[in-house]
Amino acid sequence: MSNKKTFFVTNLLNWGETVERDLPWKSTKNPYKIWLSEIILQQTRVAQGRPYYLKFIEKYPTVFEMANASEDEIMGLWKGLGYYSRARNMHATSKIIATQHDGLFPNDFKTILNLKGIGHYTASAILSFSFNAPFAVLDGNVIRVLSRYFGITQAVDSTEILKKLQALASELLPKGMSAIYNQAMMDFGATFCTPKSPNCSDCVFQDKCTAFKKSLVSEIPFKAKKIKKVERFFHFLVIKNEKMILMQKRSEKDIWQGLFQLPLIEVKKKPSSPLKLDFLKDTIFSKATDVQFIEKLTQTLTHQKINGYFWDSNLDINDFPETDFVCIDYEQLKKIGLPRIIDLFLSKNLLSLK
Repeated sequence: MSNKKTFFVTNLLNWGETVERDLPWKSTKNPYKIWLSEIILQQTRVAQGRPYYLKFIEKYPTVFEMANASEDEIMGLWKGLGYYSRARNMHATSKIIATQHDGLFPNDFKTILNLKGIGHYTASAILSFSFNAPFAVLDGNVIRVLSRYFGITQAVDSTEILKKLQALASELLPKGMSAIYNQAMMDFGATFCTPKSPNCSDCVFQDKCTAFKKSLVSEIPFKAKKIKKVERFFHFLVIKNEKMILMQKRSEKDIWQGLFQLPLIEVKKKPSSPLKLDFLKDTIFSKATDVQFIEKLTQTLTHQKINGYFWDSNLDINDFPETDFVCIDYEQLKKIGLPRIIDLFLSKNLLSLK
């Protein structure tokens, strides 16, 4: 191993000994708890994910309790965390672990990788943190640290460069110290070598960091792909009585699958201004005689921007016996999975709706 690589490993381990992040999943070797924390922290900041982790551990202390829960219960507890496919995959995996593995997580890479919602990074994290197995993690934090230190200016979202980074991460992994090393690497990227305003002035790698020496810190890591967002236009109808409100569960393979929403009419084009009711034409809601606009809310997803237009109507909740709809009492709304835009609307307007 070169002097530059040896310097990196030595200083990272020394730095890790001086830093203690108070995270509840760091004090355990339990693969169930580590798996749960890793699933929650996919696409989620630690500050946001921590209370969800604690809620899930309290509600489902072992994989058996999670496996026996209903999907609606899982979605309700996940509400507000986003990327709901994580919750569905997590629930499916809990059933597999409980029924096919007697509640014990596999300790080999291939078997774990075949579980739903678990990719290369998550499998490596579970194995290294639970079993101290020799697998190097490669998440956004690790990619950023390695790219800056070694001066990798190529696009890190290319398959070729990702393979090189994985190979580099594996080469650096000190024998018998996988858990300690991986944790130090992730902590350093999360708290020190941050995406914006990294603490370069006090960095232990300053003497040999290529990005710092060449003034490329703000340019590394580089991503070539630009995310194009599709804009969608949703009209939501509030159909209610004094006790219940009409909802529908999204079952299509689309955004918010498995979540509950208000009755929806999607239109392809941006509604005109002032808003018109032509979206009701040729729908099961067309007999509405008094529809009043309430407000517009938006929700930004990774590849989509959702424009939600909310309307109050005089439609009778009992006129919709179709299986696509379900009447839910107002208290139950707090316990089911809802898209953020629906949750926000109900939080703001629930008292006035009753």
